[in-house]
Amino acid sequence: MSTLTEPATGPHTGSRSADLITRLREQENRAALVGYLPVGYPTVDRSIEALKTLVDHGVDLIELGVPYTDPVLDGPVIQAAAQGALDAGARVRDVFRVVRELSDYAPHVPVLVMTYWNPVLKYGPDAFARDLAAAGGAGLITPDLIPDEGADWIEASEKHGLDRVFLVAPSSTPERLRLTAGQSRGFVYAASLMGVTTGAQAAEVGRFADGVIVGSAMVRPLLSDGPLPDDEWAVRLTDLAEVTEDLAAGVRSARASAPADVPAGAKTTSGEAL
Repeated sequence: MSTLTEPATGPHTGSRSADLITRLREQENRAALVGYLPVGYPTVDRSIEALKTLVDHGVDLIELGVPYTDPVLDGPVIQAAAQGALDAGARVRDVFRVVRELSDYAPHVPVLVMTYWNPVLKYGPDAFARDLAAAGGAGLITPDLIPDEGADWIEASEKHGLDRVFLVAPSSTPERLRLTAGQSRGFVYAASLMGVTTGAQAAEVGRFADGVIVGSAMVRPLLSDGPLPDDEWAVRLTDLAEVTEDLAAGVRSARASAPADVPAGAKTTSGEAL
């Protein structure tokens, strides 16, 4: 799991994700729960069913992964699902279909695409931004693109009104943190080192961060060594729903149970990694 912190201040920033995070913090005194799943695992249609399950059981924002052949920054669970999606025929063009279906299903839930930069570069940054915005997407998270090298994406995201979310790490210098926050739109993605799978752990992070991003714990219930019959897939979705509800309950209770020396809603980049 990772965390996010919102660089923008005040309501109505023009960023759907920042506006949602602000509303949750100011009106509900809580962090946002961000759920990650990859496009196309185990198939495109079933990945849509899984993503709708996240929405129905408490996720506030969706992080939609683009399967990639060399996912060097991902853990083994997400790597396995991404490879399974590629083996099943998932392609970049499927991202826009999934975003569109989610946007129609739950327009109140911003959908941000998480992708390595090479697929966007191959598609064309402006074309990708255009098609993502047309599908109803809120923005893009780029784990291997730094602001210094992102001029094309910064221009395209501005043109099409999309969030651009860059990453920071525990090793990031103060100068790097300032640069990244200044160039991000929506929020800053803070990655660190430990995995989190329970609501209690999500609550611990939710006391500090503007959002809690969960990946492997949501992918894991869906993993399989082979095709799943419909009845077993239904069981997997039930398991995913239970995990999501547990994490959502943790995030929603976090600040109510925060110790007196922890300022509720304090902005921080500390947290725990996917």
